[in-house]
Amino acid sequence: MSEKEDNILITICKTIPPIHNEGWKFISIFAVATAILALFSSILFWIGVVLTLWCAYFFRDPVRSVPTRAGLILSPADGLVQKITKVVPPGELGMGTEEHNRISIFLNVFDVHINRVPLSGTVKATHYRPGAFFNASLDKASEENERQYVAVTTAENVTVGFVQIAGLVARRIVCNLNNGQEVKSGQRFGLIRFGSRMDVYLPQNVQPLVIVGQRAVGGETVLADLASPEAARTGTRV
Repeated sequence: MSEKEDNILITICKTIPPIHNEGWKFISIFAVATAILALFSSILFWIGVVLTLWCAYFFRDPVRSVPTRAGLILSPADGLVQKITKVVPPGELGMGTEEHNRISIFLNVFDVHINRVPLSGTVKATHYRPGAFFNASLDKASEENERQYVAVTTAENVTVGFVQIAGLVARRIVCNLNNGQEVKSGQRFGLIRFGSRMDVYLPQNVQPLVIVGQRAVGGETVLADLASPEAARTGTRV
């Protein structure tokens, strides 16, 4: 192989992100189904090829450049900042009965679905609740859909809560965190299959630094800053 071909191969390998371990069994199922479809129809075969490629794309696990300054609360998921509201956090998070800012991030079936820890600290609460599978963009999804609660507390005793919420298509929430576990900002902790939502509950009186309609990148986008006195941001679509 020539040096030019080596460089092309290296570029391709760097461009294509790795696949999360959770994805290989699904990719294999899609691939086997595609091979079977090929026995009946070339059209069905190519449909299967497209779906197999989409499945591999869905489970991609790209490397992220994670800001490490203390106090930054990062997005735990890729997706659209759909809503920012003031609500009382779910009791499962142990964040009290006062209203907190909640940032809701909607993940469509083309977003990266690997979830990341929003800040460093200790896992103080985890709670799984079975439920329905309404469209994750609906308000009632936060209270009625299948979901996984997690609360992380920093060394300064500041707690941030985040909730994995299954959607209309999603049928499986994966969370690899346990109570008492020490975690780092940006650390991978799970995923939601296939299309979903993530709610982030900020500490009381901490203002969001993102706006509705903004695209968030898991492990990179700063949702809030514990050290910032800045008021909640506003924006417009242009």
